[in-house]
Amino acid sequence: MYAIGIDVGGTFTDLVAVDAAGRVTLAKSSSTPGDQSVGVMEGLERLAEALGTTRAAMLAGTRRIVHGTTVATNALLERKGAKVGLLTTEGHRDIIEMREGLKDDRYNLRQAPPEQLVPRHLRLGVRERIRPDGRIEVPLDRGSLDQAIAVLVGEGVESVAICTLHAWRDGRHERAMAQAVRAAMPGAYVCLSSEVLPQIKEYDRVCTTVVNAYVGPALQRYLTRLEGRLREAGYPGPVLIIQSHGGVATIADAVALSAGAVLSGPAGGVAGSCHAATLMGHGDLIPFDMGGTSTDISLVVGGAAAIASDRRLAGQRVALQSLDIASIGAGGGSIARVDAGGVLHVGPESAGAQPGPACYGRGGTEATVTDSNLVLGFLDPDNFLGGRAKLDRAAAEAAVDRVAAKLGVDRMAAAEGIHRIINTRMAEGIRLVSVRRGVDPRRFAILSFGGAAALHVTDVARQLDLKRVIVPRLAAVLSAWGMLASDIRYEIARTHIGDASRLEADALRGVWAEMEAEGRAKLAAAEFDGPVRSQRSADMRYGEQIFEVAVPLDGIDFARPDLTAALAEAFHRRHEELYTYAMPDQEAVLVNARVAVVGGLPALPQEPDVPTRDAAGPRAMRMVHLGLWREVGVYDLEALAPGQVIEGPAVVESATTTVMLRPGDVATVTAFGWLDIAVG
Repeated sequence: MYAIGIDVGGTFTDLVAVDAAGRVTLAKSSSTPGDQSVGVMEGLERLAEALGTTRAAMLAGTRRIVHGTTVATNALLERKGAKVGLLTTEGHRDIIEMREGLKDDRYNLRQAPPEQLVPRHLRLGVRERIRPDGRIEVPLDRGSLDQAIAVLVGEGVESVAICTLHAWRDGRHERAMAQAVRAAMPGAYVCLSSEVLPQIKEYDRVCTTVVNAYVGPALQRYLTRLEGRLREAGYPGPVLIIQSHGGVATIADAVALSAGAVLSGPAGGVAGSCHAATLMGHGDLIPFDMGGTSTDISLVVGGAAAIASDRRLAGQRVALQSLDIASIGAGGGSIARVDAGGVLHVGPESAGAQPGPACYGRGGTEATVTDSNLVLGFLDPDNFLGGRAKLDRAAAEAAVDRVAAKLGVDRMAAAEGIHRIINTRMAEGIRLVSVRRGVDPRRFAILSFGGAAALHVTDVARQLDLKRVIVPRLAAVLSAWGMLASDIRYEIARTHIGDASRLEADALRGVWAEMEAEGRAKLAAAEFDGPVRSQRSADMRYGEQIFEVAVPLDGIDFARPDLTAALAEAFHRRHEELYTYAMPDQEAVLVNARVAVVGGLPALPQEPDVPTRDAAGPRAMRMVHLGLWREVGVYDLEALAPGQVIEGPAVVESATTTVMLRPGDVATVTAFGWLDIAVG
């Protein structure tokens, strides 16, 4: 029986099959942005070929498929989502326009306001009002509601977000409005803020619900189409979608909470990194995922990934719990350009899958990072994707020459410049998730994965004074592999505002017990019957603060009589960890209670050790440009022996990964066949 992980990226779709013995088989296919399911089905065909069987037989013997998709992400980034209407409390339709009263660049007097996902004429107020304590001050006016719905019908709206003023306390008016919308607009995608984000802070709740409505129809169409194609191909089991928080959900739950999938793809890489931390016995990692379009960077501390609830993507707030991932527009397909002042820039624009870099031979003419790597000799044009594709060196050289001409330098200087700039941008991305958040990255190892990362990672590490880099044997498909280490996860939140010292312990225990019961009910509805665990946390702040701190509560015994004091103490301790100070004499305010209810799926089997064998020498020699041309050995990653040591400069290649070891780098092969690199 197999478990299959599928990760759709901007350029390639990665697929991994793991059997009961832990043996891993991988495949890649070109992503198909117009309909990602086409690339997925093609990739499954290639995966079956690698297993020596047919696609139908492979799927019939598969127990689960876990999928990471960029459909929701792309809909938001490219502004290709649904036509959305917003129904809200009368007089409050401009909350998403006012935001929080701040600009992203507060000193830029000419900064234009962001374009909203819902134009003002489709943001409609409905006469109703529920007070923060749950009292109904103004009953829902059906005439006002019917009038608003008529406008949405007339405008051809396909998705409706419903967000009333205090629905976090009582969502009855939202539910009544949704019932009326569904009756008048059959087939419309409808979502309620009381279900998407039932917590205080109006802007967060409205914006997240609008994002959910904006990306929901596209995700629903895609997943319905994919599930249908998988069923036709003979797959009888569940399709699970990885969520932004790193857990997985059923298709139905993923569609209902579509905003939870806006980081679906990168989340798999972080899940894989947590599993890698366990395998390597090194809990502090910087996952460094460089693909064709972007680089995703995060932190794993003590084997666990950081979680945040203040995500912004494409200028939109998504206040759902999600992995704390920084994405920068730096990938193998990032385009190099020279501005009017003669300055070289690389990215964030990308050549993507179509036409791709110039060397792909698909019509691309602009120089990209991949083209520069080919010109520098880092890539073998005859051994791309294990020899299934060949790279056009002449096209790459011509593209880089055009950049060189604009800069007034020679070809190799231009190629080196492209390589150096992209490395500097990625080093800054690591600083963003570490140094700027009070973490010293020098005690971390970089876990390098993604199709392009290993060509750049040791140089990036040098810029940051990091001493250790780990390159998994499955580096090119680690996100797809990591998804198989994820569990079903439901995040439940309740707003319970009050000074911790004044809240009753029994009432607090009741809040968390109610949330856990809701999470278990969702697991039961998903037909899950495995082991269940809960992870408790809270959003807390000091009384005069306006932003909350996420406080883990797993170490607290909720049966203790002084529960409220324990919560306050946990908050003071966490505040000091983050900001180097605490104020124990100040009241700690509990804003949101949270629980993650996790259903444990079968564990990902450990990769078998590489067989003991003699150390392998270089299979070839190649000229690479490292400031000057040097002849270096080219090693086959799959042929290396456990414990073998390779000193740089050298190149290590597999079918899907090329590792560039620079002078001074020393790589040791682990028992799993991974490279543990001491950076020179």
